[in-house]
Amino acid sequence: MNPVIFHEAAIIWQQISSGVTSKHADFEIDIYKRLLNIFQVGDYYYYIFNLQELKFDLMSKEIKTVLGYNPEDVDLPGLLSKIHPEDHPWFLNFENKVIEFFGKLAVHQIPNYKVRYDYRIKKSDGTYIRILQQVVTIDYDESGRLLRTFGVHTDISHLKTEGRPLLSFIGLNGEPSYINVTADNLFKKPAFALTPRERDILIRLADGKGSKEIASELCISKDTVNTHRKNILAKTEASNTPELIMRATREGWI
Repeated sequence: MNPVIFHEAAIIWQQISSGVTSKHADFEIDIYKRLLNIFQVGDYYYYIFNLQELKFDLMSKEIKTVLGYNPEDVDLPGLLSKIHPEDHPWFLNFENKVIEFFGKLAVHQIPNYKVRYDYRIKKSDGTYIRILQQVVTIDYDESGRLLRTFGVHTDISHLKTEGRPLLSFIGLNGEPSYINVTADNLFKKPAFALTPRERDILIRLADGKGSKEIASELCISKDTVNTHRKNILAKTEASNTPELIMRATREGWI
């Protein structure tokens, strides 16, 4: 099951990666590790994100220490689903701003910028930590379309326990930096609160599942699912399920 946040993020990323073929598909792991010198790291794991295929080409073993997940079990939709629900809009708005920023750069500037922002993510034990995500581009084509990025997730819970996430573009090799950049509020946090069960059902509705299938997956009755659906519609003031799913997708509720 792919969460809605994955579908929304995929649309954003495909704006700057579709229709091109990588000419630099073969990388040495030592290159990745040397890139860690760019980052301020504490407890961290690193990864390579393939924007064309929307998957991780590499996930380091340190994710087991930081989040408790085995690297071989982690895929992109799954990791995105671990982001705190309240931080989904921040993540999507920041990623939209990142694509806009890189789309305005000259090709030679692309490898000279590090993207930095923070958000909360769930560990395997159900608790949340705040991670600092730092990313540089390591593969792009001659027209400036991004193909692969190298990222580091660092646990900064001991440094920042609350407050809104912040986005910055850090210039390398003489490029200017842009700190605490404002992103357009395209994806909004809902003014209402869904229960965990209501969110489970809404996610499955967005995946095209009906009440009977949802009831089977959640081991509850179909009548209970339908009651939750009515409550969700009332809370969100949506007229029907298609409108509910459209708004949930557009505004990053799940």
